[in-house]
Amino acid sequence: MSLIVFPAIDLKQGQVVRLAEGDMARATVYGDDPAAQAMLFAEAGAEHLHVVDLDGAFAGQSVNGDAVRAIVARFPGHVQLGGGIRTAQAVEAWFDLGVARVVIGTAALENPDFVRDMAAAFPGGIVVAVDARDGMVATKGWAEVSTVSVTDMARRFEDAGVAALLFTDVGRDGLLKGCNVAATVDLARAVDIPVIASGGVKGIGDIHMLALHTRDGVEGVITGRALYDGTLDLAAALSVARAA
Repeated sequence: MSLIVFPAIDLKQGQVVRLAEGDMARATVYGDDPAAQAMLFAEAGAEHLHVVDLDGAFAGQSVNGDAVRAIVARFPGHVQLGGGIRTAQAVEAWFDLGVARVVIGTAALENPDFVRDMAAAFPGGIVVAVDARDGMVATKGWAEVSTVSVTDMARRFEDAGVAALLFTDVGRDGLLKGCNVAATVDLARAVDIPVIASGGVKGIGDIHMLALHTRDGVEGVITGRALYDGTLDLAAALSVARAA
């Protein structure tokens, strides 16, 4: 199985942005047409897209819904969506719209039964976000840090039927420091759920290293700033991922 590369579109007030370490006050704006950006990724060969409603992650409900709908309408591949999705009604609404996967983060920590219910209702459609600061789970748009370790939280969902775990090293996110490959692989080996890496990807080397560990359970990688800043070429990343 080849590594899935997910180009990221993070939405803040309808614009395409990237944050540094999850800090809303440290946002860099890369464009004001999210759907057009999605099409650029598609033209480069992307079949998967990771979209985050940043405002929604803090508000606990959809804020950039119009932008998400525009992306889903135009992107020909699979859209994975996260950010403030904390009710069954919200999950169902996004699947009805055509989203392929829904990412649940804060609600997964606070209400594990909700994740189990959604995973049962939408087989293969639920991804649990396991965001970490120094090995502990961060919640509420990364604004708070819990007392639960990443591995402990991940193991709670081993029998829940979730499609994947989305592991983000918050301390690296948006900083181009390089992906935390070791922590990602350790998590993938510790659980029987596929793991998607996120946070800090800076170049083709990160893609190559992660692609070597698909047999360990690393399913994919999300990359944002590296694509927007030009330190990673999407077509080259897709080629490396498929060749591994």
